[in-house]
Amino acid sequence: MPVYNKLVRDQIPEIIKASGKTPIIKKLSDQDYIRFAKEKLGEELNEYLEAKNDEEAVEELADLMELIQCLAEKHGSSVEQLESVRREKAEKRGSFKEKLYLSEVLHT
Repeated sequence: MPVYNKLVRDQIPEIIKASGKTPIIKKLSDQDYIRFAKEKLGEELNEYLEAKNDEEAVEELADLMELIQCLAEKHGSSVEQLESVRREKAEKRGSFKEKLYLSEVLHT
């Protein structure tokens, strides 16, 4: 019997049941949820880094976005507020679209 010990999407227990198996699940406290969601972010980020093509990359980015949105809510924010903060930072400091790579800063 495989042991997972990780955060899963909400419908996973039903999918497991539909396959004729019995999932053993528990509802996490907010503190544990945040801890395991952070672990899951790392897992999904690694999967994105290992993506072999654009399709896989987009799938993993979608998983990252889902986790980020859920965590934003747990931190008292909303998707709209998160987007507002992102926009504000982009206006003040720029985005990453120019593909700039800083190698060093020389003192003058």
